[in-house]
Amino acid sequence: METIDRKGGSALWHQIGEILAADIAAGIFAPGEKLPTEPELMQRFGVSRFTVRQALGHLEQRGLVRAEQGRGTFVHRGVLDYTLSKRTRFNKNLIEQGFEPGGELLVHEIVPATERIATYLKLAMGVPVIHRRGVMTADGIPVELGDSYYPAERFPDFDKARLHHPTISAALASYGVTDYERLSTEIEARMPTAEEARILRQPKSTPLLITRKVDADAGGVPITYSESMWSAERITFNVDLR
Repeated sequence: METIDRKGGSALWHQIGEILAADIAAGIFAPGEKLPTEPELMQRFGVSRFTVRQALGHLEQRGLVRAEQGRGTFVHRGVLDYTLSKRTRFNKNLIEQGFEPGGELLVHEIVPATERIATYLKLAMGVPVIHRRGVMTADGIPVELGDSYYPAERFPDFDKARLHHPTISAALASYGVTDYERLSTEIEARMPTAEEARILRQPKSTPLLITRKVDADAGGVPITYSESMWSAERITFNVDLR
């Protein structure tokens, strides 16, 4: 049985979580590998099932592991190497690295363009724009919380078009935008709000990488402006200047 400090100030589940996180970092448990079962961890640390589940839940919140119903808990496959280029595509980036892309739409609404949004989209301030907020996942783990804005006049009923097409690119193609390129990307870092940390299932002490990007059609006309929050412990950016 592995010794843990039962009289210290740190909770038992937190100590166990840190030990398992260190095992993962050291490669004792490889990416994709199944962790020991709850009874095995109970025996290893001499604690209750509840304590083990708290520790595993903490690791899952940090994005280090994923729990699969009826199968067990598996080590997450690590940091996503996300390429920023002229033709950055979320699904393509993930699939090429063996991750399964996914996501959930949280908000779809029509709002007046603020000064900043209007500037990026080259619109008059106050004109209607489509605002979509969603969380994107890799193998079920949240990696991005993003807000995207589209000119409402150019893309009427975009929510309906999106329902009929599997990707944003396919939905845009239905409006005649068969190709688009990145005009600009800005990157900065900051700490998350409590709500952002909750949605991304990460500690509030883990920073975010913030990207602001503009995509344009073949004629150079902006079609979308996006502000995205990425979990810094789950992603690295690779900037392709070619």
